[in-house]
Amino acid sequence: MSCGHCTCKESRLPTTYRIAAVKKETDMVTTITFPVSLGAKPGQFVMAWLPGNGEIPMSVANDDGKNLRITFFAVGDTTREMAKLKKGDLLGLRGPFGTSYEWKEGEHLILVAGGYGAAPMYFCAVEASKNGCSLDVIIGARSKEHLLYAEEFRKLPKTTVHLATDDGSEGRKGYNVEVLKELLEKGMAPDQVFACGPERMLLAVSDLTAQKKIPSQLSLERYMKCGYGLCGNCTVDPLGIRLCVEGPVVKNETARKITEFGNYHRDELGKKHSF
Repeated sequence: MSCGHCTCKESRLPTTYRIAAVKKETDMVTTITFPVSLGAKPGQFVMAWLPGNGEIPMSVANDDGKNLRITFFAVGDTTREMAKLKKGDLLGLRGPFGTSYEWKEGEHLILVAGGYGAAPMYFCAVEASKNGCSLDVIIGARSKEHLLYAEEFRKLPKTTVHLATDDGSEGRKGYNVEVLKELLEKGMAPDQVFACGPERMLLAVSDLTAQKKIPSQLSLERYMKCGYGLCGNCTVDPLGIRLCVEGPVVKNETARKITEFGNYHRDELGKKHSF
C-alpha cells in the first residue's frame, strides 16, 4: 500500500481533515471519505473526533493509500451529529489502532457481515482480492434497505455474494449465519472464516466454526476511550486483554476464552449490560 499522505504509524493525537465526500447509504447509515491515508489495515479502527461533541472509535471501510473511508450507523449523540456533516467540513482522526484480519495468498475465505459490519468486511475483501483470494461474502440485515456494500462486493474478482434478510425482502429469509451453516453442510471448505457484526451473530459464527474445526477471526466491539491501551476501558473478562490493542480482531480460540463474549459488555463507567 503506497503512503501518499500516510503517517505509516498510529497517531495518538487527532489531526483534522476536510471531508472529501459524504454518501448516505441508508436513512441511518453514512459514509464519509477523507483525502488522506493513515496506512490502516482491514479490521483496524480510527478514533473520530467531532469538536464539541466527542470522540468515538470507527472501523475503517477502506484505505487505498490515497483516501480513507468510514461507514457508521447514526445511533448516538456524536454519530447523529457526524451524519449532518457535509463535504468540506472538518473532522478529527487519529490512528489506526488495533489488530487486523490476516490471511495467506490464494486462500478461500468466507466473510460474514452483519449490518454496518459490511463496511470493514469490504475493506478486507478488497485487500484479500489483491492477494488472489477467492471469497464468499454473506451479508445480513433486517431488510433490503439496510443491506450495505452488496454491489461493491460483486465488483471484486473471484467473489460470490450471498444475501440474507430477516424479513425475506432480499436474498434468503433468515440470518446470515444460517447461510454460512448451509454452505458448510453442502461441503464448502474455506481456509478461514472472518466475521464482523452484532455480537450474538459473532457468537453463532464462533460456535459453528469451532464445531466444524475451521479457523475463524472475529471483530469484537467494546467501549473504547483512548485507542491504545492506556485507559483499560475495553479490557475483557477473564483474560484482561485490551480489545483496542490485542483486538478488535481476535482468533476464535481467543474469543472462546472470553467469558463475557456474547453475554455482556461494559459501559463507560464499567457497568455490565447484557446483550
